[in-house]
Amino acid sequence: MEVAANRDHSGFDADGSVSGFRSARTLPLRVELIRQLRRRRTQLLLGFLVLLPFILWAAFEFGTSANNRRSGGFVDLATASAPNFVVFVLFAAGSFLLPMIVALFFGDTVASEASWSSLKYLLAMPVPRGRLLRQKATASGLLSLFALVLLPVVALLVGLLFYGSGEAVSPTGDAITFSDSLLAMVFSVVYISVNLLWVAGLAMFLSVATDAPLGAVGGTVLVAILSQILDQITALGTLRDYLPTHFAFAWSDLISTDIDWSNMTRGAFSAVTYAAIFGLLAARRFRTKDVTS
Repeated sequence: MEVAANRDHSGFDADGSVSGFRSARTLPLRVELIRQLRRRRTQLLLGFLVLLPFILWAAFEFGTSANNRRSGGFVDLATASAPNFVVFVLFAAGSFLLPMIVALFFGDTVASEASWSSLKYLLAMPVPRGRLLRQKATASGLLSLFALVLLPVVALLVGLLFYGSGEAVSPTGDAITFSDSLLAMVFSVVYISVNLLWVAGLAMFLSVATDAPLGAVGGTVLVAILSQILDQITALGTLRDYLPTHFAFAWSDLISTDIDWSNMTRGAFSAVTYAAIFGLLAARRFRTKDVTS
């Protein structure tokens, strides 16, 4: 054993790590995605998103209404065509469900490891803190994007099955063709994904700041609800423009023959700015945090 020990030489690289260690090989993204997909909460959430359009269709089908299908708001126009049904589903889910989904994936990702007392073992493998946070955020982002795409895709299929491929009609009376409405829905999902970046940033910051997943997810959802409540107070005037949820439904301008991109541009810039601030705070907090769990 003494001879073998004398032959064992462990060199060190310039950064102080053992020779041969490659941080890029730790915590592969594929492994993290598989771990998240195997979790019951992920499976139940994705299953609910598939089921939701059928629940809404059943509500319209078995309910009674005398609304004109070519007039009124998004609710009244929901059964006019498949594109209108998708717009209604996104409109109905945009206030609470979609922010909650993003908050769940990002807020639970690091805090859950701490609550399970497995975070310290991940860092001891060793997985660099910056890489761990980046891989967790990337996996959460991919799952959130998948969920945000899954809901309108299922809604479109349900709409095509029961309402047909008609024109998309807006509450203002504008009508666009089915092919143009598909393009509008793609841009709508892209905008919603960008607009919810602030939720992702805040949830990630709270996830590294606490060891309680419920606190991180619940705190993010409460901030989103508070922002929506404040946005209804017209006395705030132009101050409402700085609320992260003020432009949450700017994508509805896409269902028009003359698209106004100004609100969507301002909404995207606001969301990216908030996301950058919260993301930097999360990285700084996690880099200096004393991990004991």
